[in-house]
Amino acid sequence: MLPTILILLVVIRLPNKRQIGQAYEQMAEQYLCRHHLIPITRNFSCRSGEIDLIMQQGKCLVFIEVKYRTQSHYGSAVEAVNWQKQQKLKRAAFFWMHKNGYSIEHCQFRFDVIAIQGHHHHIEWFTNILVEG
Repeated sequence: MLPTILILLVVIRLPNKRQIGQAYEQMAEQYLCRHHLIPITRNFSCRSGEIDLIMQQGKCLVFIEVKYRTQSHYGSAVEAVNWQKQQKLKRAAFFWMHKNGYSIEHCQFRFDVIAIQGHHHHIEWFTNILVEG
């Protein structure tokens, strides 16, 4: 009788981009919670764009873009939030506000960026990034 050979195949699944993004968004949310912001929702998406985090600080709604960069060869994490991205964030935020019964004219709100840089996950918080003329 021939010996039976048992082959064990182990499949290692690496996290995909979405899972990696969610991990950094969770890291950013925890950071902001330690700074007394209150989570409202995560990953709001509509035709106009996507908002990574929506939180509240006092009476102010805070719409947050989370960006991570391992290296800065192609620019820093905060530099990735260019004018086009800011406009998409603004349109999505205004849609969310309208959908949830907030008036743009009678509500305090701002747009922030959480930039996570490098292998040591250095976090920088940029507040009120979208200020127009």
